[in-house]
Amino acid sequence: MMPPVDLARYVAYVGVTIVMVATPGPAILFAIATGARRGHQAVIPAMVGMNLANVIWLSAAGLGLSALALAFPVAFRALAWLGAGYVAWLGLRAVLSAFREDGDDAHAVQLKGRSALRDGFMVQISNPKALLFTTVILPPFIDPARPILGQILVFAATGIALDMISMTAYGYGGAALAARMTEPHFRRGFSLFTGALLVIAALLIALRG
Repeated sequence: MMPPVDLARYVAYVGVTIVMVATPGPAILFAIATGARRGHQAVIPAMVGMNLANVIWLSAAGLGLSALALAFPVAFRALAWLGAGYVAWLGLRAVLSAFREDGDDAHAVQLKGRSALRDGFMVQISNPKALLFTTVILPPFIDPARPILGQILVFAATGIALDMISMTAYGYGGAALAARMTEPHFRRGFSLFTGALLVIAALLIALRG
């Protein structure tokens, strides 16, 4: 029985995907900022949110996303700008919290659950890097002589697994610094730093969009 994916293509795909998921971009900056601002409890929900968006992107790839992107480029650019605005808003909130006397509110427990998942989803669903991956990087690895759906499933599962590892590692790296958030001066400086990270992520989304 023929395997769904050619081994040589699969190995090449894994190599390219590792580079893609490890290269700093909006998602990685968001993962670091989330871990640093919200602690390790928020890392997994944020990672899940980002990969829920990845599932949508990869599912869309199986439905001919490349053709849609070429047919409706304005819609995809609008999506990128919408995401950029949302991430910029998160960054500005972080910056403003650095100058509030009640700065602890910026690290409230309620931010560690559902909103981390929601924010992760919003960042990745509007991330042009995800669009680039599904429309430019993925298609060359598809073998027309084999079942397309089987290949999409294998490549999608592999890509999501690698992305989960990368985002979790970066997120916990940021969370390693969160223990110092009880120190007012450190918290203020780090709120500025993570806010800047999120604003940079927003700029990357807008410029690459």
